Formats: sequence, structure tokens, C-alpha cells
Amino acid sequence: MTENPLGESRPHAPEQAEELPASVRSAPDLSQRAGTSAPDGTASDGTAPGAASYRREVTTVEEFQEVAQLSARGPLVLALYSGSDAAAARAVSELEGLIDELSGRILLLAADIDAVPELAQAFQASSSLSVLALLGGRPAPMYNAPVPAEQIKDLLAQVVDLAQQSQLTDTFEPVARAGEGEPEEKPLPPLHQEALAALDTGDYAAARDAYRRALNEQPADRDAAVGLARTGLLERVHDADLGQARAAAAEAPDDVEAQLLVADLDVSGGHVEDGLNRLIALIGRSAPEAKNRVRERLLELFDVVGAEDPRVTAARGRLMRVLF
Repeated sequence: MTENPLGESRPHAPEQAEELPASVRSAPDLSQRAGTSAPDGTASDGTAPGAASYRREVTTVEEFQEVAQLSARGPLVLALYSGSDAAAARAVSELEGLIDELSGRILLLAADIDAVPELAQAFQASSSLSVLALLGGRPAPMYNAPVPAEQIKDLLAQVVDLAQQSQLTDTFEPVARAGEGEPEEKPLPPLHQEALAALDTGDYAAARDAYRRALNEQPADRDAAVGLARTGLLERVHDADLGQARAAAAEAPDDVEAQLLVADLDVSGGHVEDGLNRLIALIGRSAPEAKNRVRERLLELFDVVGAEDPRVTAARGRLMRVLF
């Protein structure tokens, strides 16, 4: 990581940078703040320290993409370490213990950079241990060598404090440890299982039908509504050619179908803001009958991305300004 004069850090984007969340931006460098006053970080729910693990292993870039979105709800700490370095692995285990004491106020992501070198490159991790916080999608460096437990506690307290200031106050559920007797996950409802099985075989019509039946049975089934929206997106983009779609949209900026397809491809490819902004701009210049169609698609994409995602929150604000 490089530091600017303000003490902020910014990850250098590798050639594969688009594989990582587009929301990753700079944040205060916590490594410069150790020793300053901060909350004690004690969990308020009375859970006994060490009773559960809040460490999640990250083994692929795609998994990191998915789990990093949780930083829009609560603070994450990302530990990049070399599994071949015993001291680094031990330091991550010690960090895990300290985070477990916070009973879900922070979730630890642990990535062995020997197995996922792309993450080391993306965050410019040049040592066998690099630890940083993720707050609202922004990385904040903490330390890049083993440090005393008291200093780590102070840094974790600052992470919690910064998260509270940013209203990132959700707590996380413990991560099940292999071989331990945590409660089993509640199985998916039968219709949801049916939909996922259909998606596995590429049968979008059957998946759509299963989700619709689930909604008929329980209209408030939010997971079914999201599943239906995601099924629609997958079906629309599975045979689409990105280059051809972009060329068609560029040639016909007011062609609603062409613009809808590119927005779908943007969102499915991780360029969420580009896709949402495209549709908001299209709504602003479309006739009333087309405006309603584009708005319906935009609301579907909001469901696909997630109602609590900050990119959706911002897009809703822009949509309101365009409509009113």
C-alpha cells in the first residue's frame, strides 16, 4: 500500500482489479493511530469470549468479492498471510481470538496469499502478514508484522469506533468450525431448493416458476423475491455478447432494449454503479411508457444487488431526483 500526505492508504489496482469489489477506496490508516484513546471494544451481549469463532476463510477472489460486501453493514478485518510462515499464521490465530472476544462486532476474513496471490497483489501486500480493516468497502491499513495483543486490541477498538461513526453497526453471526457442534443451518424451503436445482441445470423457466409459487404461498418471502429477480437477470445475460451489446447501445442511446441489456451485463459483471446509472439516465430522457418499463427493471436490479447495499441507497436518491 502507498500512503499519501494525509495518512490514507490506497490499494494499487492490479491488471485483474475488476475482479475485486468496485467500491474499494481509501480510508484512514489505523496503523498510525495505535495507542490513542478508543472504546474498550467489549461486546455488549454477554457472550463469553472464545465461545464462537468469527473467522471466515477466504479461498478465492470470487469469495472475497461476495463477503467484502458485508462491510456495508458492519466492520471487517482482512488478514492476508502466508500459510508457509508459521509466525504469520500464529499471528492470525491470535487476532482471531481477540476478534472472537468482540462477539460479532467485527468479522475476520483470513486469506492465505500463497493460495490467493491476486489478493496480495490487489492490496500490495509485500510481507507475509498484512492486516487491514474494511469499512463500507474502504480498506484501512492496520499492521503488516506481528504486534503485541494490547496494540491489536486498541486498533480493533478504533475499528469499532469508526464503524459506529459511519453507522456500520450490524453484528455478525459466528462462523461454524469444522467438527464442532454449532447449530445446523436451517434447510432452504422446498420451493427454494427446487428453484436452485433448476438454476444448476440452466432451466430458468422452472426456477422462475418455483420462486413464483413460493411468493404465492408467502407474499412476504423476501428471499424468493430476490431469487426471482436474480433468475431473470441470469436468463437475460446468459447468451449475451458484451461487445455487441455495448456497440448496439452506443449506436442507439434511446433504444430501451439495448440499454436494458447493457445495464444487466454491467450489474452481472460487477459494474453495479455503471448499470444503475445507465438506467437512471435513460429514465430521465424517456417517454412515459418507456420510463415505467425502465423503472421496473431498475427496481429488479436493486433487488439483485441488495436493498442495503450503499450503491443501491445512492441510486435510489438519484432516481428520486430524476422522477421528481
